Amino acid sequence: MNDIDVVVDRLRATFRSGRTKPLVWRRTQLTKLRDLFTENREAIADALHADLRKPRPEAYAVEVDFPIKEIDHTLEHLEQWLAPEPVASSALAHLPAGSTAGTQYEPLGTVLVIAPWNYPVQLLLVPLVGALAAGNTAVLKPSELTPASSALIAALIPRYLDSDAVTVIEGGVPETTALLAQRFDHIFYTGNSTVGRIVMRAAAEHLTPVTLELGGKSPVFVDRDVDLAVVAGRLAETKFRNAGQTCVAPDYVLTDPVTARALEVALAEAVEDRYGRDPQCSDGYGRIVNERHFDRVSALLGSGRVVFGGRSDRADRYIAPTVLADVKPDDPVMREEIFGPVLPILAVADLDEAIAFINDHDKPLALYGFTENEATRRRLAEETSSGGIGFGLPIAHLRIPELPFGGVGESGMGAYHGRNSIAAFSHRKARLDVPLR
Repeated sequence: MNDIDVVVDRLRATFRSGRTKPLVWRRTQLTKLRDLFTENREAIADALHADLRKPRPEAYAVEVDFPIKEIDHTLEHLEQWLAPEPVASSALAHLPAGSTAGTQYEPLGTVLVIAPWNYPVQLLLVPLVGALAAGNTAVLKPSELTPASSALIAALIPRYLDSDAVTVIEGGVPETTALLAQRFDHIFYTGNSTVGRIVMRAAAEHLTPVTLELGGKSPVFVDRDVDLAVVAGRLAETKFRNAGQTCVAPDYVLTDPVTARALEVALAEAVEDRYGRDPQCSDGYGRIVNERHFDRVSALLGSGRVVFGGRSDRADRYIAPTVLADVKPDDPVMREEIFGPVLPILAVADLDEAIAFINDHDKPLALYGFTENEATRRRLAEETSSGGIGFGLPIAHLRIPELPFGGVGESGMGAYHGRNSIAAFSHRKARLDVPLR
């Protein structure tokens, strides 16, 4: 892996030269990254279809337009975000007259971004937006499980960005292991908690700070007396997008027994409205990334009672949108993050039991609630812990660039998007100026 040593040394030398620090360099790189997306929409969609059978409208919206909006938001506010911030303090009164205090952001240096396979373009390049905006050099490690997307990004990055500041390293576990042996100034990893622990152990050897976006079982609470047609439509839209392979997808539903039965019917209608009677024939429905993940998700279909779906085709890597009812807390489907198109419904007596169930498990990346009751919203927000919480529409909080996106506890550490990405890839340095007179 000597080539990796050479690559990282080259990026370090670029950073030490000061080339990445001027605002004009940062804005130029972000503008060119935007050009990469706008000029290669079809190629990106083609690669995502090859890897995940990702529908083109979904590919455009999530993996092209979303990063473009992130870049535009960053370009609009970057100069303001980077401006030094004065600090008012009564302690200044005890220093010579004219003393001032404040903070300023400085780039960390050379960073490593390791991306997952489920959104292989967005989750590699949106963190890069923050790294470049903060003035860093970066090594990008795409997932080997999505080879078409990986190869495309590896070909495009040197065509658009400063090749002495940003590079792509393709490969699998050996390449990732070699990268983690390097001394980076920050590591940004998106994926599962098992690998997250490996990343954190490797980073600890160099006291390297990390951002870990790890996922988890994101619960949904459905209250009594809500419009179940609306709830079912929004659950079908967000749970079965990308064949359920989304880190903040609804993982399971908690609701009372009567509502649970009515929701079963509403979900069946919503899925048929969205994907037709045979989702395998729908152009809008994706596939599981590979056979190993297919086998893992298929093994979860035996939990509870199949309300609808349950059909699979290994040769096509197809698992139908599936809802399971009468699921028990210790069923296999409840022991791990599903990361597939399977939605369990668990019956609870009331909100108290739902909150207790959520708090008895690892803190999730997201928590969702469907309720019109403000007191119920307040209790869910205040009496549980999660990376983010959303009412009325799962996943939608990601669309708000002013909101931090990140986990807590088992679901991760650190956050990004918008100004939070600047904070993730920068050091906020204290500065005190005392006159010499």
